[in-house]
Amino acid sequence: MRTKYSKKNTINVVTLGCSKNIYDSEVLMGQLKANNKNVVHEKEGNIVVVNTCGFIDNAKEESINTILEYSSKKEIGEIDKLFVTGCLSERYMPDLKKEIPNVDQYFGTTDLPKLLKALKADYKHELVGERLTTTPKNYAYLKISEGCDRPCSFCAIPLMRGKHKSKSIEVLVNEATLLAKNGVKELILIAQDLTYYGLDLYKKRELSSLLKELVKVDGIEWIRLHYAFPNGFPLDVLEVIKQEEKVCNYIDIPLQHISTKILKSMRRGSKKENIIELINKMRLLNPEIAIRTTVIVGYPGESEEDFNELKEWIMETKFDRLGCFAYSHEENTHAYSLVDDVSPKIKQERINSVMEIQSQISLELNQKKINQVYKCVIDRKEGINYIGRTEFDSPDVDNEVLVDASKYYLKIGDFVNLKIIDCTEFDLYAIPNEKL
Repeated sequence: MRTKYSKKNTINVVTLGCSKNIYDSEVLMGQLKANNKNVVHEKEGNIVVVNTCGFIDNAKEESINTILEYSSKKEIGEIDKLFVTGCLSERYMPDLKKEIPNVDQYFGTTDLPKLLKALKADYKHELVGERLTTTPKNYAYLKISEGCDRPCSFCAIPLMRGKHKSKSIEVLVNEATLLAKNGVKELILIAQDLTYYGLDLYKKRELSSLLKELVKVDGIEWIRLHYAFPNGFPLDVLEVIKQEEKVCNYIDIPLQHISTKILKSMRRGSKKENIIELINKMRLLNPEIAIRTTVIVGYPGESEEDFNELKEWIMETKFDRLGCFAYSHEENTHAYSLVDDVSPKIKQERINSVMEIQSQISLELNQKKINQVYKCVIDRKEGINYIGRTEFDSPDVDNEVLVDASKYYLKIGDFVNLKIIDCTEFDLYAIPNEKL
């Protein structure tokens, strides 16, 4: 007996993975809406599109489990159609078709027109820059390029996303203008490699030129940079960050390791000395900048000596924000030919050790913020608190500022001056400054 719980003729887009996938889902939803389709994001619908991630083991497992979940719902008649797109589908389509044949169709990362056709919609070229955002109204991701030309040994992104391809400055300014008209106040610039921006279109790195145009967009108050590659980092970007009030004193620059031996095997194109010199330059040119990085532990051949070198560097450098990941042995990458010789247990122990160090660093840095006043954006209300962020924090991955909602009224999406009164390792507690 068929039992339907989902809304008829409604397309439910389910997004897994990173901010680039969120962006892609928003573009898909914008196209569907322009075709007068009923579309929702991770709610109830009788037609489901799963936008998958295929980056590392945990992400792949989550994507497969989600496909299986909706495949089961299709079998018992809770949904009518199931489509799968995104990175996992791009990378493993033949295997997925064989293992989960109940999916109506699989699509790759560049198959948007084909996916729309399967959903009985037309691809509208005139919708460049228009999309249905799923983030809180006050911020949105702005993807400035697609793909990556870097040869990192551990990374499968070029297999799934292809070569680097920049969008033009004009297209991005138009997209930012549309977002601002819809109430977006903060742009989070994303790409596989921000610092490569413009090399294909303009034959030189043009991230600084893009920033200078984006700051002119009325309504935008903050512009934040994510995923900058260290090699060939354009130092003129640091000048723009320092000079332009709208560009946050913040940069996300994944460095991955500090052992020259490991960096060479990772094919990162840099040595320990290069990385230390770059971080020192960043802080010299802009002492206020908050630097976020990520590191990988358990890479093939990472000895205790390599790991201790990594820990010592983290303790010395005192990054404002740091994330740590276990190495994932990915098929068809250069590192796949190496022996994955660090056990899962040791990988987890190394993650715990790194994050314990970072927790202490974060606590020390947060304690210095007590009694300081910061301009903050209020993202949401959660439980008894308003949740905000300083310019030094990105959504979902960094510190948050908590304000007691039972004592103070704040408007979601507004910028307010908050005085920090207390802290933990990863949270700041504050009161509105004007209330003092």
